[in-house]
Amino acid sequence: MTNAIVRLAGVKKSYPLGELTVHALRGVDMTIQEGEFTVIMGPSGSGKSTLLNLLGCIDVATAGSVEICGEPTAQKTERELARLRRDNIGFIFQAFNLIPVLSVYENIEYALILKGMSEAERRGLIEKIIEQVGLTGHRDHRPNQLSGGQRQRVAIARALVTRPKIVLADEPTANLDSETGKSILQLMRTMNEIYRTTFIFATHDPDVLSFARRAIRIHDGKIDSDNAVASSTSPNARKKKALPTKRAHKPV
Repeated sequence: MTNAIVRLAGVKKSYPLGELTVHALRGVDMTIQEGEFTVIMGPSGSGKSTLLNLLGCIDVATAGSVEICGEPTAQKTERELARLRRDNIGFIFQAFNLIPVLSVYENIEYALILKGMSEAERRGLIEKIIEQVGLTGHRDHRPNQLSGGQRQRVAIARALVTRPKIVLADEPTANLDSETGKSILQLMRTMNEIYRTTFIFATHDPDVLSFARRAIRIHDGKIDSDNAVASSTSPNARKKKALPTKRAHKPV
């Protein structure tokens, strides 16, 4: 039996814009179970990025309730929200957000340093995740020496190395070509299978659907539909292969 890791009830979010009020979310109810691989889809301005900010404890709702890992966020201080993010949530961004002066190893290590982990503890976790995402030969490279796909692999490793309960991905394939984007999505599906980490995407890319188990469509701040997806890309749909995949030698 899985457990609910995200619960939203009657969630509304409004922003002042000059003399106007923008209603980004208009009463959202949603529950996501531990280990899900969920895509939140919608056009620009639909409210999906606002929703992701609430799930990431970057913002709080104007009305309604948001629970992340069993903790209500409404009355938490900024320090308490930061602690909840640090201990439970990893982020993957479309712009990668790597530190340019740090190597692959050091970019991943930075997330563990923030958690106060010792160097000896960090080393084993970093070496393992670098191997799993297919970047063993690039551990000492800086971001400007990597392809877009390789940078996104570093971002995935950084998000997962702390073993978060939830990984939030905001348009993670937007800056990648189609083939590289599919490779990155398959990697995330495989890591989801390995760690049972809950993945939640915000995207307007319909190709992402083929990798999802669940698709939530949002429009004008409301959920239009919420359906299971019969995906053919799950690692369980075929014989599992050790990472990296056959194409991992390509600079993706």
